[in-house]
Amino acid sequence: MLARQSVALKLGQHQRLPPSMVRRRSQISMLVMSRSSSLHLGKMPTIPLRHMHVRAISYTAIPRFMLRAFRVPVAGATFGAGAYGYANYKFEEFRNMSSQWLNSVQDTATDVFDAATDGLKSVKSKVTEVKLPSFGAPQFLKNLFSNTRDRNDGQRDQNDNSGHDSRGKSPTPEDKTAIAALIAATLSSPSDPNQAERRDKVRSDELMHLTRKLIEIRSILLSIDQNDALKLPSIVVIGSQSSGKSSVLEAIVGHEFLPKGNNMVTRRPIELTLIHSPPSQTGQAEEYGEFPSLGLGKIHDFAQIQRTLTDLNLAVPASEAVSNDPIELKIHSPYVPDLTLIDLPGYVQIASMDQPETLKEKVSALCDKYIREPNIILAVCAADVDLANSPALRASRKVDPLGLRTIGVITKMDLVPPDQGAAVLSGNRYPLHLGYVGVVCKASRPKGSDSTALIVRKVENEFFSTHKEHFGASTSLLVGTDTLKRRLMEVLESSMASSLHNITNAVQLELEDATYQFKVQYNDRRITAESYVAETMDALKAKFKDYTTQFSKPQIREKLKMMLDEKSMDVLEQLYWSDKRAPELTAIGADPRVQPENVDAYWRYKLEAASSLLTKSGVGRDSTNLVAEGLRTLIESIASEEPFTHHPEAAERLMDFSHMILRDRVGVTADQVENCIKPFKYEVEVEPQDWQVGRLKAIELFEKEIGMCEAKVKEIRKRVGGSRRLTSLMGYVKTLEEQQADRKARRLAAESSDSDVSLTDDSLDETQDYRYTPAQLLDARHAILYSDRLGILSLRLAALKSKRCKKGPESSQLCPEIFLNVVANKLAYTSSLFINIELLEQFFYQFPREIDSRLIYDLDRKEIQKFARENPTVRRHLDLQERKDKLEEVMKSLQSLVNLRKDAQPQKRRSQGLFSSFL
Repeated sequence: MLARQSVALKLGQHQRLPPSMVRRRSQISMLVMSRSSSLHLGKMPTIPLRHMHVRAISYTAIPRFMLRAFRVPVAGATFGAGAYGYANYKFEEFRNMSSQWLNSVQDTATDVFDAATDGLKSVKSKVTEVKLPSFGAPQFLKNLFSNTRDRNDGQRDQNDNSGHDSRGKSPTPEDKTAIAALIAATLSSPSDPNQAERRDKVRSDELMHLTRKLIEIRSILLSIDQNDALKLPSIVVIGSQSSGKSSVLEAIVGHEFLPKGNNMVTRRPIELTLIHSPPSQTGQAEEYGEFPSLGLGKIHDFAQIQRTLTDLNLAVPASEAVSNDPIELKIHSPYVPDLTLIDLPGYVQIASMDQPETLKEKVSALCDKYIREPNIILAVCAADVDLANSPALRASRKVDPLGLRTIGVITKMDLVPPDQGAAVLSGNRYPLHLGYVGVVCKASRPKGSDSTALIVRKVENEFFSTHKEHFGASTSLLVGTDTLKRRLMEVLESSMASSLHNITNAVQLELEDATYQFKVQYNDRRITAESYVAETMDALKAKFKDYTTQFSKPQIREKLKMMLDEKSMDVLEQLYWSDKRAPELTAIGADPRVQPENVDAYWRYKLEAASSLLTKSGVGRDSTNLVAEGLRTLIESIASEEPFTHHPEAAERLMDFSHMILRDRVGVTADQVENCIKPFKYEVEVEPQDWQVGRLKAIELFEKEIGMCEAKVKEIRKRVGGSRRLTSLMGYVKTLEEQQADRKARRLAAESSDSDVSLTDDSLDETQDYRYTPAQLLDARHAILYSDRLGILSLRLAALKSKRCKKGPESSQLCPEIFLNVVANKLAYTSSLFINIELLEQFFYQFPREIDSRLIYDLDRKEIQKFARENPTVRRHLDLQERKDKLEEVMKSLQSLVNLRKDAQPQKRRSQGLFSSFL
């Protein structure tokens, strides 16, 4: 009340008002206050409908009404939820009023605005700089002010004489005053000067939240596949090498992080995702970067990010110049908006001497790949270069001829006159639908300064504030890095939102297809990489356990006995079969009159030598190595079977630690076996039962050996062309051997007598050149050896079956084959016992535990995923399952955004209807 009186006094000093007008002004003020109080109390105001005098409103209220009428409305905050519902109801009632009553209200407002002083014009000039809300109030005021002047003269008299509403009642002056006051109160806002700033911040936060959600959806879609139908737009930054493209991106981020160099350094696309992260609870801002594909973790030093990017780019060979493999970089900071930017190599105007000739075409092809729809093109051009020569604009016009998705960024604005820079930003010559933004992103950093971003921003603000007549708010030109950030965020959000419907339909189709395939192929059975690893290791242990039955005591003893039988045959061949007195031993054994105790001591020494040679041949080492080699073969067979054929690294690790276990145990086991069989090297006690078992085993062994020799002779006979041919060959070879032996004897005799005797009788050797081939002669020699071996084996087999060898251990001197077989059996039995204790049991106990510790517990999350995906079958299962899950997640997020937009539209329409109801 005091404020109104002071305003009235001040206005009264400049113009005198008649007493009637002063009284009328007081009545109007009281009426407005009563209506406002009734609205606050939620009561239905009673508006008496009487004719209102056109000059009933005081002139002193005009400046205040104009000032409050053009402020952003905050009616919802003023009246609250209940008052808003009441106002909406009242405005619906007002909508049904006749046009004549509305014209009378407009005439009242006309009289108010016609009586405005020169201060009104200054207020109206300032109003143009105020951003009005989007719910229709500015359009209402615009129509109100534009229509009242044209219809002032004609409608005023008509409203005074015949202005009636649809109910037959004429609006009174109190009605008109109440409506004008209601409009003023509705459009008024608190006098807080920071209200607009807070409102812009709320809008920015809402936009940033929506953009972040869309960027998250885009990242998920990119991880599914590279299908163009499932892509949300990104901002692709293109420009020549000297256009300041890197400086623009660094100004947006606020740090220097892009690679620098004299030559072409950016050789790979850099997919830059900016993520707005709020400060921590302590108020400190955490800024860091991440390379998801490299797994380097959080990098807080942007100089290290720059070095990493430089190394990744320079890893591309100079002969290739550019690569299509992108570098993914995420930067978290509270000073950046949520954006997805793709930095591409700069267009090459003139290639250097050390660059390939096809570099220009490669860069153009790479940029053309990324600037296709639906991506947004950020064409960076320097202000000191004619736009007609800008390669970025030329490339964008090829794919976006109308400029509907291209934003022009003019750098180096401080290098050209302000009027020329303003002309470029106006876009009259090369118009773009999204317009141009002018920036100054380069500044020299003084020594001792740590923040390049603050220096650049300060220089940029000083430049544009110095030339307000060219770049001020009245020019409607977009300038400054902050404006560029906001513009990019708005355009990206708008572009993503416009693609929301198509993306939703495409995702729905892909989801239906993935769900159908998952049902048909895998019957909706879900697996994980961890479950596959666990099942594989369990199967490995089960298979190993099944194979361990091959290493039971009887089987180990059988294998060792076979090895010792071969050794026994070698000892017999070395000591008996090559002895010229071997037929004498057979004759003695066949003579029943010869008693064993009367046998020549020569054969007793022969038997002791054979036994010692067998027991001292390294049985412990050979038997242990034989079993260890069997275990190695077992593990190799397991590692070469399914599913380890798909896991070469795991199979190699399996072999490595199995060999490690065997290496640790083989030496100990061999020494233990040698110590246990040591008594057999000096004395072997043979029981009659052992003798009979050994005799049968020896007969079986000799019969097997005879069969093998006969099979070899038969094979040679078939190869050379029959028995006659083989007999001829064997006779010829024997003749040659006799002649060679004779010549050798004569040569030795001549050498011993020191005589000069020349031996040149080689006539028989010359015949071999045309009668028989060398291969046939070799077969004949082998046939002779097998035949001699057959003769000895047959002779000794007959001896083993004789009555002499049946008697018992007392005939061991005449039957050494049986004695050695008994010794071999005792060695095999003793060796198997200690090999089982020292080697097999330790290996069977330790190997499954090494599987857990070396193949399961050592694997981290990434290695488990890698292991599972090495199997093509499992990889397809996981890929389809992951695709289905991601599509479901994307579909849920898209549906929530669609519902949010649907819910926001009625709210927006209700806000617009709040003011359009007056029209």
